Amino acid sequence: MFAIAMTEPGTGSDLANIATTAKLSADGTHYVLDGAKTFITGGALADRVLVVCRTSAFDATNRRAGLSILVVDTTSEGFAVGRKLDKIGLKASDTAELSFSSVRVPVEDRLGEEGAGFSYLTHNLAQERLTIAIGASATAAAAVQHALAYTKERDVFGKPVASFQNTKFVLAECSADVEAIRQFVDRALELHNAGELTVPDAARVKLFATETAGRVIDKCLQLHGGYGYVLEYPIARLYADTRVSRIYGGTSEVMKTIIAKDLGL
Repeated sequence: MFAIAMTEPGTGSDLANIATTAKLSADGTHYVLDGAKTFITGGALADRVLVVCRTSAFDATNRRAGLSILVVDTTSEGFAVGRKLDKIGLKASDTAELSFSSVRVPVEDRLGEEGAGFSYLTHNLAQERLTIAIGASATAAAAVQHALAYTKERDVFGKPVASFQNTKFVLAECSADVEAIRQFVDRALELHNAGELTVPDAARVKLFATETAGRVIDKCLQLHGGYGYVLEYPIARLYADTRVSRIYGGTSEVMKTIIAKDLGL
C-alpha cells in the first residue's frame, strides 16, 4: 500500500514552501531524509510513502525548484508514524502524522529526476482534482435520493413531508444542481481521456462540483429535520464525509486563485 506525503505542519496549499530535506550522501548512494508531514491519507498503514522533499537549497527566485519525490520504505530506521488524526468524517480512511529522522533512502528509490518533483505533482494534481469532483457528483446524487426516500415516508401534520411545496422546490433545486455537476464532470472526463484537461479546467470542475455538492447535501440534511443530525442516517455521514472535499486536493480558495490566474488576473 502506498501513501503520498506532501502536506507539512507549516505548509498546506503552498507546496513550494516544503521544508522536509533530503541530502545526498558523500558517496552518492543514498539520501538522508529529515522532516515531518501531516494529514497523510493512509500514512499509518502504508508500506511505501512517496515523500515530497527538498533536495537542493531553497531559491527565493524559483520557489518550485529543488523538489524531488523519494519512495520511503516504512520499515526504514528513523521513520515513525505519529498521531492518527481524529477526523469528523471519512472514518474508514486513516490520516496520520509522519516523521523522518535521518532516514536513509537509496538513490534508486527516487521517483523520476531530481528537482522535478513540482512538475510531477502539478501534472497529477489535475487528475486528482477531477477524481474529487467525481466523488462530489456521486455524493450529491446520493443525498437527493436519500432525501426523496425520507420525505416520502415521513409524515408531518398528517401528510408526507414530500407533499409540501417547500420540499418540492428544494428537491427540484437540488436535482438541477446534481445534473449540472454531472454534466460538468462528464465534460471534464472527456477532456481528460483526450489528454486535454488543463490545470485551470480541473480547478473549475473541482470548485464547482464540491461547492455545489456541499449546498445540495446541506439542503437534503435539512429536509431530514433532527434525524439528519443523527449518524445512523446516511445523510449525516454524507454531510461529514463531503466537507473535506473543499479542502483536500487544493482548497476552494486555491482553485479560485488558479482560475483567476488563467483569466489573466
